[in-house]
Amino acid sequence: MGLKGKLIVSMEVKCGGHSIHDIFHTNTQHLPNISPSRIKHFEIHEGEKGKIGSVASWKYYEDGKEMYAKTVIEAIDPQKNSITWNAIEGNLLDLYNSFTVITSSEHQWITYTLVYEKKTEDTPEPLALLDYCIGVIKDVDGHLLKN
Repeated sequence: MGLKGKLIVSMEVKCGGHSIHDIFHTNTQHLPNISPSRIKHFEIHEGEKGKIGSVASWKYYEDGKEMYAKTVIEAIDPQKNSITWNAIEGNLLDLYNSFTVITSSEHQWITYTLVYEKKTEDTPEPLALLDYCIGVIKDVDGHLLKN
């Protein structure tokens, strides 16, 4: 039996949490240009961007290594400005039985929540991915402030 965990990071952003939510919700395809040192590629395979049930793949850099994830949007909550992605393929599922990323925003805050179940007790906490998420938030905030 695996071990369940949850890591949460909330950051104050200068551009407003709703602006970052808009990038993740409706302009996800721009993330490789906004954060090229962290996100190499984003592609929608099924459905429409920003819609429940949409399936997308991500190539990203975590701790200097190229990683891959295929995700499905499980939920969108317009009141909480939140999106829930579940990993369905990729490197995360080598270490975890399940992995979910939830982004949410309010006012000047953006929150990432990582919910996971480790395959073994020896599996590390996904701290490198949490650090990656912080970097993406900073990149998007900086990009929006320039424009």
